[in-house]
Amino acid sequence: MLNEELTLRKLEILCSFVRTGSLTKTADELHLSAVSIHKALHSLEVGIACPLFVKEGRQLKPLPAALYLAEASSEWLGDMERILKKARAKAGVESSQIRLGSMYSLTANIIPRLIMGTKIRRPELDIDLYLGSNEDLMKKLSEGAVDAIVIAVPSENLPEGVQVVPLFEDQLYLASSKKSKPLQSSVDLSEYKDEKFMTLQDGFATTAGFYEAFRLAGFEPSVVMKVGDIFSLMNMVSGDLGRSLLPGRVKALMGDALDFTPLMPKYQVFQHIALLYLQANEANPNVLALAAETRMLQRNNN
Repeated sequence: MLNEELTLRKLEILCSFVRTGSLTKTADELHLSAVSIHKALHSLEVGIACPLFVKEGRQLKPLPAALYLAEASSEWLGDMERILKKARAKAGVESSQIRLGSMYSLTANIIPRLIMGTKIRRPELDIDLYLGSNEDLMKKLSEGAVDAIVIAVPSENLPEGVQVVPLFEDQLYLASSKKSKPLQSSVDLSEYKDEKFMTLQDGFATTAGFYEAFRLAGFEPSVVMKVGDIFSLMNMVSGDLGRSLLPGRVKALMGDALDFTPLMPKYQVFQHIALLYLQANEANPNVLALAAETRMLQRNNN
């Protein structure tokens, strides 16, 4: 029966002592004092309730039980080291791979720059990219299915233990086809009660911002279509099937086909884009490289 006196460290000390045959050499090898080595070996005898050594003058001589235990423990410690390494790899700590989640709208500009900069920092790193909604990516992060995500930071209910590295701030615009663009330089959203609108499906940050803007305008919009990604939504708007509210970061994607008109200040809704990862992963060198590159991009964008 195992007890608290039996530890991996004490077995490591036993293996070193049997191999070197000396308390002093074991102490030097493990960066401990000879007294600490002696105490650990005596504690090991107590822990397994079996004599392991006999004293010959001022020296300790290992008995057959100690020799057997050292031999078997050496193999077991090697297995344990491999087990721990695999466990750390499962957590991404000792892996040349990282799983990064992102919103679709960031893949045209920010995410390629973030990936390229991170790979310059860690050339051996492979990055798997997962795309989805804010809600889906937050779930993946909390479940450990991804190591880090770049999303719009939830305005509330951010789980404890989540580290946030700010990237940039964005806001929503009224998106229209070129032939239906407003004449005003900024729009009063309350005047669009009779307009048809399209938006993303529930769970996306832009969908939440969409309904927040109309809440500020005091009415429920007429939503004729919901789609699963922002690229399809932009194509629908450019085809004049309706208007939408889209973040400014997607202007560069279809600027020739869409018009982005600012909302009046009282209807403006902002998104805070950031890298998020679990505090438990803050020692992961891959995550640290990703966070460092995020801070670099944030400084360059200011």
